[in-house]
Amino acid sequence: MRRFARVYGADPLHLLAVLFTFALAGYAVSVVGLPNLWNPDVWWKSIAVWFLGAVIAHDLVLFPLYALADRSLTSGLDAVRGRRRSRSRTVPALNYIRVPALASGLTLLLFLPGIIEQGADAYLAATGLTQEPYLDRWLLLSAAFFALSALAYAARLSLSRKDGDAVSWP
Repeated sequence: MRRFARVYGADPLHLLAVLFTFALAGYAVSVVGLPNLWNPDVWWKSIAVWFLGAVIAHDLVLFPLYALADRSLTSGLDAVRGRRRSRSRTVPALNYIRVPALASGLTLLLFLPGIIEQGADAYLAATGLTQEPYLDRWLLLSAAFFALSALAYAARLSLSRKDGDAVSWP
């Protein structure tokens, strides 16, 4: 197993998980059918084009931005930690920032068509409502994510001070 892990570069369970996802994707394509993934009348509305665009946008644009933001956050917290060496009992803050930021970004992707009022006429015809509240709702949801994370961080910090835990910061 060690030799396999050294050659493959990861645990054999990783290979099984990757093979499972490829099999699941192949099954989904076989159920949907290749002709249904391509729109010959308007090519840019094809599922295959949007999927390829999403892969390119994520891997070539968004992932480097995630890495840059995470590196900036980590180095900023390290700089603050360097100034606060005297604190002995602290709690790492990094994941209390990462998790609500990720949740906020994912809900932005979910609410984006409503926020930019894409398909406003069809939405109004189907529901009798406008898409105006989408931006406000997303902002409130994002604020709630960060507020809950701040409360969880404060509770963890309070508990660590009571128990006398020595946890490194950030």
